[in-house]
Amino acid sequence: MSDPPMITAEALVKSFGSTVALAGVDLEVERGTVLGLLGRNGAGKTTLVRILATLLAPDVGSARIAGADVLRDPQTVRSRIGLAGQYAAVDEMLTGRENLELVGRLYGLRRHEAETRASEVLERLNLTAAADRLVLTYSGGMRRRLDLGASLVGRPLVLIMDEPTTGLDPGTRIELWKFIGELVREGTTLLLTTQYLEEADRLADRVAVIERGRMIAEGSPGELKQRVGGDVLEVRSASFGDLDRLVHVLSGLGSGPPVADVREQRVTLPTADRVATLLAAARRIDESGLQIDDISLRRPSLDDVFLALTSSREPHGSAPPTKGPVTSERVVV
Repeated sequence: MSDPPMITAEALVKSFGSTVALAGVDLEVERGTVLGLLGRNGAGKTTLVRILATLLAPDVGSARIAGADVLRDPQTVRSRIGLAGQYAAVDEMLTGRENLELVGRLYGLRRHEAETRASEVLERLNLTAAADRLVLTYSGGMRRRLDLGASLVGRPLVLIMDEPTTGLDPGTRIELWKFIGELVREGTTLLLTTQYLEEADRLADRVAVIERGRMIAEGSPGELKQRVGGDVLEVRSASFGDLDRLVHVLSGLGSGPPVADVREQRVTLPTADRVATLLAAARRIDESGLQIDDISLRRPSLDDVFLALTSSREPHGSAPPTKGPVTSERVVV
């Protein structure tokens, strides 16, 4: 018999006045795996995280963490989870070591055990040299690592990370990815929300996409990429004002509608016949007189999946996918 999931949520509903944040969310995360939770700003990610962390009660539905009910037994849930939020929640007027020892004591550890755990975490996060400096003197990356360390002092069975690498430079982000990978290999179960789709692609065993309070897709990164189909033609416009014309020119060429990424000034198009689509697109662009900076073929990414899943949904998410060209700003999830 397989182990039961470490995180389960069933039919979670949560509203704030007339705003529905969650509209019947179901979720499962298996032991020792990473679930990447993707969604636009306001899609319901943080509301779901707060419910799982016992910080918010759902209106309807239930959830369990490592076998403990988040509503009936919140104290047990809190003893089994670590939570790292979007911003470093550390006390600037304490040292790094004092911050971690304080968290350990709040977990109910004896003083000596809290000190030992704090030292272990500081060493693991390469913060030992700065351990006895005030956090006020730490860089942003050091504060994020310390905040993550605070979520680990209690050696949680489940780690919930809400956009943990927001604001970090690329080097620090990669180091944090390596550390997260080590935790998961040692058996930690991780629920990760992120605004970096490449982060989910690299870390997550499975990915769930939430849109307007509903789960609209779930699967491994590879499975979700297969939804886009084949390869992706990418055309970068030389002029921001030509994006709509470029979408029109490319319409009907691929295996799905072209999608304009306004911020990146490009149009992407899924294709099952890479060479034929590339040649046809180049011919149409030449005949139209449009100026482009680049045209290329590549494998689909989670960016493409996310845009394909969300850009075709109308305000209430009830309409079928749009069949014509779709124009969408690049999403930040």
